[in-house]
Amino acid sequence: MLGATISDNEFDRLRRFFEGASGIKLADSKKVLVCGRLSKRLRHWGLQTYREYIDFIEAKGHEDERQTAVDLLTTNETHFFREPKHFDFLREELARMQRTGLKGSLRLWSAASSTGEEAYSLAMTLAETLGDRPWQIFASDLSTKVLDDARRAIYPAVRADEVPRPLAVKYLLEGFDEYEGYYRVEPGLRKRVSFAQVNLMEPLPAMEPFDMIFLRNVLIYFDNAGKKKIVESLVRRLKPGGLLFIGHSETLGGITDVVKPVVPTIYRLP
Repeated sequence: MLGATISDNEFDRLRRFFEGASGIKLADSKKVLVCGRLSKRLRHWGLQTYREYIDFIEAKGHEDERQTAVDLLTTNETHFFREPKHFDFLREELARMQRTGLKGSLRLWSAASSTGEEAYSLAMTLAETLGDRPWQIFASDLSTKVLDDARRAIYPAVRADEVPRPLAVKYLLEGFDEYEGYYRVEPGLRKRVSFAQVNLMEPLPAMEPFDMIFLRNVLIYFDNAGKKKIVESLVRRLKPGGLLFIGHSETLGGITDVVKPVVPTIYRLP
């Protein structure tokens, strides 16, 4: 099996599998990436070709390996306080909401949370801005592996260094012994964030509406039809006047007008 290459037909089958599972279409240029990420799974199961692996994951009873393949093929680039202008806007919006009379519990959704850095960045921001007011964050991803990492909330020092020092001192616990060089989000903050698997291309689970949804750096992986489907599905979970945040390299121009631009990459539901 060592040195196994993937044929065009095998790649097409894997591409159809991944699109069916995630809604994401793998470009021809991703063939090397696919081989790099899945080759260890062939060795793990003692399979000789990618055709055998595709047959294996599509067979009944192999749901866990199907999820493993999805996890491996999913891109999970993330950082604490990524795209800081969004957090500046969030603080300003929270201050405005408090001045005008914030009622009930504030609800935010990190809709592609990856390993949790975005969700915990939002949690730190809410904790600092809202004080004792009630709030909660729901975070989701397609990959069960990254969700497990997010729930553990343990990060290497290089990631913890992305957190502003005053917040790191307050919300990150330094590890010792076998966890030396790692930091964990403190328990009080962790309990305010819940995680669950959600496929944004499928009908969404029942949930109470949100004040804000963060859908950042997700739409770049979908064609226009997929973008429209995801956005119009998610905004049905927004409260009237709620905000939708997308990534700085993304736009909803020509995709949908169900939300209206406030500033670039931030939209409001009328």
